[in-house]
Amino acid sequence: MFSSYTMQKRLSRVAIYVVLVALALFFLYPAVFMLVLSLQPDETQIAADMGTIFSVIPRTISLENFVNVFERVNFGRAFLNSIFIVGMIIGLGMIVNSMIAYALARMRWAGRNVVLGIIVALIIIPFEAVAVPLLLLTNRLGWLDSYHVQIIPFVANPLHIFLFYQFFIGLPKEIEEAALVDGASRFRVYWQIIVPLSGPVFATVAILGFLAQWGQFLWPLMVTRGETFRPLPVAMQTFYGQAPFLWGDRLAFAVMMTLPTVIVFLIFQKWFVQSVASSGVKG
Repeated sequence: MFSSYTMQKRLSRVAIYVVLVALALFFLYPAVFMLVLSLQPDETQIAADMGTIFSVIPRTISLENFVNVFERVNFGRAFLNSIFIVGMIIGLGMIVNSMIAYALARMRWAGRNVVLGIIVALIIIPFEAVAVPLLLLTNRLGWLDSYHVQIIPFVANPLHIFLFYQFFIGLPKEIEEAALVDGASRFRVYWQIIVPLSGPVFATVAILGFLAQWGQFLWPLMVTRGETFRPLPVAMQTFYGQAPFLWGDRLAFAVMMTLPTVIVFLIFQKWFVQSVASSGVKG
C-alpha cells in the first residue's frame, strides 16, 4: 500500500507532465495549423478551416500551394541567398567571437576589463539604433546590393562573445597550463583543447545566431535593390504584396521558411540542452 508521501509525489509528477504536455500542444498548434492548411488545395476550405480549432485534421493533402510559390516568386534564389548569408555569418562568427572570448577569458592584457565592459554594454543597444549610420558607412564603401554587406556587419556579435566568455571561464585551466608548459601556442591550445570541449556553447550560439539572422528583414530591405541578393524575409514581403491573395500559397511559403529553423534546432538540440543545463548548475 502506498504511503501518502509516495502518492503525493506521484500526483505531483503527473500534474507536472500534464502541464508540460498542455504547454507543448499550445506552442505546437500554430505550426501544425500552418502546415495542415498549406496542404489544402481549396481556398474556400482553407477559409472555412481558419475559423475552427479542428483544422489540424487534414481533409485533403496536396502540394499545389508549394508549387504555386515556386511559380509566382523566385523562391529558390531567395532560399539559397538566406542559406549562404546566414551560414557565413554563423560560421565566421563562431570563429571570431570564440577567439575574442578566449582572449578575454584566459589572457591578461592592458584594457581587458574595459573591452569586456564595452562588449557587455553593446548587448543592450538595439540594431535599429545603428542601422542608419551603418547604412551610410556601407554606402560610402560601395557595399550596397551585395552579399558582404549582409554578412560582415554581423560577424562579430557582443552577445555571442559574452556567451563564449562565460563558458570559457568555467573550464578548468589545468589542461591548458600543461599544454602551455609543453610548448603549445595559445592558438593551438584554443583550437585543439578549448574548441573540442566547448560543443554546448558552440551549439547554443549556432541556434541563437541562426534564429536571429534567418528572420532578418530590416537590414536586407535597406541594402538590397533587387532579388539577386535578397534573402527569404524580403522575398516573403514581396510575395505577400502580390495578387491574387491566396492563403494557401502564403502558408506554404511560411512553412518552407520555417522548416530550416526546425532542422537546425533538431541537429544542435543535444548540445543546446547540455549548455542550458550546465549554465543552470553553475548559476
